[in-house]
Amino acid sequence: MKNKALLFTAVAALLTACGGQPQGSQNDIETPVSVQELKKGSISKLINTTGTVQATYSVELSAEMNGFYDLRTNPSTGKPYKLGDAVKKEQLIIRFENKEYENGIALESKKLSLEIAEQEQSKQKALYEKGGVTLSEMRNTEVRVTNARYDLENATINLEKMSVKAPFDGIIVSLPYYTPQSRVTQGSQMVGLMAYSHMYMDINLPESAIEYVKSNQPVHVTHYTLTDTLRGEISELSPAISTETRTFKGKILIENSQLKLRPGMFVKADIVVDRADSAIIIPKNVVLSRRNRKYVYIVERNTAILRDIQTGLEDEDNIEVTEGLKENDNLIIRGYETLRENSRVKVLK
Repeated sequence: MKNKALLFTAVAALLTACGGQPQGSQNDIETPVSVQELKKGSISKLINTTGTVQATYSVELSAEMNGFYDLRTNPSTGKPYKLGDAVKKEQLIIRFENKEYENGIALESKKLSLEIAEQEQSKQKALYEKGGVTLSEMRNTEVRVTNARYDLENATINLEKMSVKAPFDGIIVSLPYYTPQSRVTQGSQMVGLMAYSHMYMDINLPESAIEYVKSNQPVHVTHYTLTDTLRGEISELSPAISTETRTFKGKILIENSQLKLRPGMFVKADIVVDRADSAIIIPKNVVLSRRNRKYVYIVERNTAILRDIQTGLEDEDNIEVTEGLKENDNLIIRGYETLRENSRVKVLK
């Protein structure tokens, strides 16, 4: 009994010597934290959507006549055209050989007929000026010249049907195989071309976005295979809301000059509907909340200071702070979960 009394007296004396607080109390423990010195930056309010990108120009060219197949040589490579080759407008890709068809067109004959008609017209004009022929006779030669010119133009058009040419600058995206000099029939598919240095994307946006999304707003376009973000803009918007899906339609035009996007890719589009520059931006995950109150912790003299904040724009990772923080504050970004007001902290380098 005596020994227990002595032990109690010793413990009490030790506590008194330490100011009545147990050694190692919460106020003396330094919680390790990491901080970020705040600098001003920019943040955008985004509305996200997804969709499939399409080429602005696309065509499937078919044979307009029967003939023997001749795939031409690409002057850029010195080899026959193949999938993925770039072509220029009016560049010859495929030629058909059909002597019977060419003879039926009789191009050279129609050239000669036009030449004879023009000579006759010149002769009749000279005679008319001298009173040698009537006006009606002279005008008849004009009719013959006109008819001969139309005949030649139609012959030239028909002869062009023996060639498959690119209607615009583009890329060969389909090229069915035919044995060289095999006979193909009219209507057979010959080549598919696309031009996708500019692309478009049809979108459906929720009804709630209609007050924010406007024409000409910038858009950030990404794809999981790309490290770069491509630029686009809202080009068209429908004012009508679908009663079935509660969405409205729109279209995005995308700059793709380096051909990083390919037709048919499924991409993500972030529409920039608002933007704040020279703002205090912090990570969203450090913001704590309780009873409609938002707050964070900063460090001052190795002490955690609680700051109530007001927020503005936010994106996927960050949020704008409109009140409560200032530039050069040291925001605690790691180790804040267990902190209390005025907790002692140790800043990790």
